[in-house]
Amino acid sequence: MIFSMLDNDQYKFTMQQALLKMGFSGANVEYRFKCRNEGIDFSNAFDRIEQGISMLGELHFHPNEIDYLRSLRFFTNEYIEFLKYYKFDTDLVKFDLDEKTGELNGTIKGSWFHTILFEVPLLEIISEAYAHDKGNEYDARNRLIKKMGNLPEGFRFADFGTRRRKSFFWHQEVIEYCKAYSTNFIGTSNLFMAMQHNLKSIGTMAHEWLQAHQQLGYRLADSQRMALENWVHVYRGDLGIALSDVINTDAFLKDFDDPLLHKLFDGVREDSEPDPKRFGHRIVNFYLSKHIDPKTKTIVFSNGLTFEKAIDIYNELHNLVGLSFGIGTKLTNDWSVPALNMVIKMVRCNGQPVAKISNSPGKGMCEDSEFVSYLKSVYNQEHN
Repeated sequence: MIFSMLDNDQYKFTMQQALLKMGFSGANVEYRFKCRNEGIDFSNAFDRIEQGISMLGELHFHPNEIDYLRSLRFFTNEYIEFLKYYKFDTDLVKFDLDEKTGELNGTIKGSWFHTILFEVPLLEIISEAYAHDKGNEYDARNRLIKKMGNLPEGFRFADFGTRRRKSFFWHQEVIEYCKAYSTNFIGTSNLFMAMQHNLKSIGTMAHEWLQAHQQLGYRLADSQRMALENWVHVYRGDLGIALSDVINTDAFLKDFDDPLLHKLFDGVREDSEPDPKRFGHRIVNFYLSKHIDPKTKTIVFSNGLTFEKAIDIYNELHNLVGLSFGIGTKLTNDWSVPALNMVIKMVRCNGQPVAKISNSPGKGMCEDSEFVSYLKSVYNQEHN
């Protein structure tokens, strides 16, 4: 389960600092849990899920964890002083079970500052509770060893698998093995693992940063661009990987067509493109059209990657642009029992709906179809 406040992805903290800096802390938001696998019965896991949520409320930051955060150049003393006294308010979390089907329902409601850190730990808890006593460790270990033995020399990958891992202890073993036996391994999104194993911590922004801007007082047509500009305002060029698929690639590149953004950001992250190689060529051509050498920029691919898929993308694009790969479930939960495909996404901000449309319809999430239609029309995506 969760033993540390740092057992979370870095981008949750970087976004929390940014919303604090921008004065968005009090925005009232709502997140909703969704299991994309049909027919999953959580009845046998529910007691463990409730226990894990209860344990979150007992956590606090320890001095060594605060010291570690101070060592990361992008966290300010102002923000860290807030975190020193931060605790999870589990009263903001509501999960229940459908007694007939075993379907799991869950919401998080409250101020953005006090809710933003819940997403990843809750998904960890659900993943571990469901996977408890399932699968064969020997087979999983052999899969891991095989993966590390067939990687191209220049291929770089990071651990993005916190939220859907098999268990905390298996996550530890995977990190230890990658660090010891793979020169291709460059770091982890998990701050606790980065601290414990002296690894580079990785992560910038997530979809909720751009989604929330749809209801933070900006014109809807300007919301994506303002989310990126506000990120620049906070980080001044640091943490410069822009997320490209809250609407879709067309809408992103239209907003990214500004020297402030395409020159200052170090690159982009792709997280829903059905054809990632085509996406890569589009980004390369975009930079070339701006007289920017694509090799000075980076594309981070992170959409449900297997190592085979990532290597295929690498072979296609590595001579054209900088590349990095975030491997998630297929790194930390590649056991004989398939991992759950589940998410917790922001669905409302300040009482109004927000939406992620994305390049892949199955990854979109919004509870208000009229708002989705309006958002598409604003971004000229009615045909999607």
